[in-house]
Amino acid sequence: MTRRRKIVLLTIAIVFAGLALGTVRAHDVPKVVTGFIADVLCAETFVSGLDIRPNLTETIDAMPGASLFGWAMDYRVDRARKDVTVTLFGIGRSHAVYREGLGCTLEHGGGITDVTLPPDDRQPALLPEIAGPAVVSPQSPELSAALDRAFAEPPSPPFRRTRAIVVMKSGRIIAERYADGIGPETPLLGFSMTKSVISALTGILVRQGRLKLDGPAPVAAWTNPDDPRHAITVDQLLRHTAGLALGSSLQASLGSAFEPVNRMKFVEADMAAYAASMPLATAPGTVWNYHDGNTIMLAHLIRNAAGGNPADALAFARRELFAPLGMRHVTLQLDGAGTIEGSSEMLASARDWARFGQLYLDDGVAGGRRILPEGWVNYSASATPNAWVGIGAGFWTNQGDSFGATFRVDHGWPRDAFFAKGTIGQYTIVIPSERLVIVRLGRSPNSPPEADGVFDLVRDVIAATRAKGKVAGMD
Repeated sequence: MTRRRKIVLLTIAIVFAGLALGTVRAHDVPKVVTGFIADVLCAETFVSGLDIRPNLTETIDAMPGASLFGWAMDYRVDRARKDVTVTLFGIGRSHAVYREGLGCTLEHGGGITDVTLPPDDRQPALLPEIAGPAVVSPQSPELSAALDRAFAEPPSPPFRRTRAIVVMKSGRIIAERYADGIGPETPLLGFSMTKSVISALTGILVRQGRLKLDGPAPVAAWTNPDDPRHAITVDQLLRHTAGLALGSSLQASLGSAFEPVNRMKFVEADMAAYAASMPLATAPGTVWNYHDGNTIMLAHLIRNAAGGNPADALAFARRELFAPLGMRHVTLQLDGAGTIEGSSEMLASARDWARFGQLYLDDGVAGGRRILPEGWVNYSASATPNAWVGIGAGFWTNQGDSFGATFRVDHGWPRDAFFAKGTIGQYTIVIPSERLVIVRLGRSPNSPPEADGVFDLVRDVIAATRAKGKVAGMD
């Protein structure tokens, strides 16, 4: 097929999609596609230090439908200015700008809010050290075989493209492995695992008395008691039952590019203002609908509670969460208005994601100091009614009788497991009954569910650690 014919067919597809879904939403599709790619390439070039060409290929291959656009995309990386521009045969252009310590932000032509990075006071970590500086080799043949399997590629697509695995037992790394060009200090995008970090920051504010789970969320646009959005609570934002009419973020696919939530993420500079302006699709608390706007609103509340400025929010996150856990390789990226892009934009090393998981394994306590409110971990893992994938308040969960929880348990996951999950293969899995935290990062399609190999990884690690425990007395 010639390039011209491809362009014609793709244009026809977008036109028909516009007729079905609304011309404004169809008009946004090129910006959504190029915005996602520009953001990923910018972050993982300038923050992670990855090679841009294989990274682009792996990212496109992991996104269903993206290959329709991949051939038509051009990208330009300016290493002097530290920015990335992606275009889609003239009908879409996105520009991502890197700033030291702040990562990358999509710039939509009107400039981005200037942010002063707060100084790092290098406070000592409370969480005991999880490993020495060297990569920890698997401490048993069974663990080595588990990691071999997780990194092995099938003979045909879908490919796993595992980038990093860290296995911790009782607070110490017992196995880790990294793909070429990646190591224990390489920050990697967690995508929607960021939502679990926003949940933790929300919990800290609840412990401090600066936010309440119940009662109206303190959003200025919703303060009128006659506004039906006035009833939205922090709990509903955490559980994705707030009811805002933003569509769904559940699937990373071509179809999802038409959802209003993706206009928020890839076209709007002030994401929280856009989300706050949306009407209700359903009454608050009545229907579960997973979308990124809920977590963007939580990030907005965190910013306001922390002092109102971007630097205040970043300093709060570092002081209250990252520093106590010894998370030293973290970048929280911002939207154009300077609010933490809390739905999907945190980068952290695999070890730092493991440290985060350990906080939840230890019931929200690090080094004897309570970080999260008492009972917050159980609350986070408690099932949300009618959330068919199995989601709690900021974490995915195997509690309850949802389809997702039952499916995972049937595939060998313990019932008490809960986890942070990011699109195309990112996991921080907490298994209290096994005293395990398992981190897996990669570029794998979301479907079929077995594509990323995580079902096998969890089963293999549990079997390996149980076998080693019987021999060596591991607790």
